[in-house]
Order: sequence, then structure tokens, then C-alpha cells
Amino acid sequence: MKKDRVDIREIEPICTALLESISEDPEREGLLRTPQRYAKAIRDLTIGYSQDAETIVNGAVFSDACSEMVLVRDIEFYSLCEHHLLPFFGKAHVAYIPDGKILGLSKIPRIVNMFARRLQVQERFTEQIADCLDSLLKPRGVACVVEGRHMCMMMRGIQNQNGTMLTSSMRGDFMKQATRNEFMQLIKGN
Repeated sequence: MKKDRVDIREIEPICTALLESISEDPEREGLLRTPQRYAKAIRDLTIGYSQDAETIVNGAVFSDACSEMVLVRDIEFYSLCEHHLLPFFGKAHVAYIPDGKILGLSKIPRIVNMFARRLQVQERFTEQIADCLDSLLKPRGVACVVEGRHMCMMMRGIQNQNGTMLTSSMRGDFMKQATRNEFMQLIKGN
């Protein structure tokens, strides 16, 4: 059975054991409350598991004759890589072309954040955002581009500091080259 919330009491001893396994002293002054702080941080960083799009949208889908692209760009996100449990972060750019329905503006960043606050890979994260908007609105098209910087690549392994990962997911009218090009130009800010 899936839990609605993280039980921080279950995570605290795991953190204590981790500290001990790297030869740290959990009783050292600076680490005394670290297991509690870590457990609360993990709860906050994975809150997306206890959220769903319907609740987040909360009825903020409105009938409207708008038929031009709606774009929210530069949506900051912070997530955890499911392979190393290290952060990745960046910006998401999300657009849709309405087909009789529009979404309350704040709901798009909230949807991005819901999926970001789960253990992720950027490829799936990008697809989930696009699929969610497509399902909620049934628009003529959806586009999502995510730019991410991954601490698992920056801090360990290759230790490349300047690499940025780009992923995209296009649906409907965004599969047409002209619409895709317009979207890509708009997210560049030119």
C-alpha cells in the first residue's frame, strides 16, 4: 500500500546508520539533529508522490475560444536523480495550443513541481509534464522542453561542470515544423 506521506521516524535511523557507515559520529555536535533534518528534507523533496494533477488543478480549467499558443517559460525546478539520489535542477518551458479549454496560469508551474518532487530521470520528467497537460486539457498540442544540470555528473563520475541536458516532448500541432520553430524561438526569448 502506498503511503500518502513520508514517515520521518522511519528515515531518521537510516540516516544515523549512514553517518556511522562513513565513519562519522552521529553524536558529534554538528550532527546531533542531522537525522531529523535529513528526514524532513527527504519528505519535502519527494512530496510529489502524495500529489496528483486533479487536486493541484482544483477546477482551474476554463472554457475559452483562445486558439493561440500559451507558453510559460523559465519555470525553475529542483529534483532528485533516481540513480544517485543527487539533485538535478534547471528550467522547464511548457506550452499548449488550446482547443476550447485554458488552464489557470499558476497550475503549470505547480504541475512541473509535482513531477520534479519525485525521484526522476529528466527524460521521463519531460514526458510526464507533456502527458499531464495533454490529458487535462485535450489541447491541439503540447510542448515541453527541460534544461537540466545534474549534480551526479558535476560532483562524481566525469565531474563535468558545464554540461546541460536538454530534453523535449512534443504532441499534436507541435509536431508541425512551423509550430515547433515558433515555440523554440519563444523559449530563447528573442
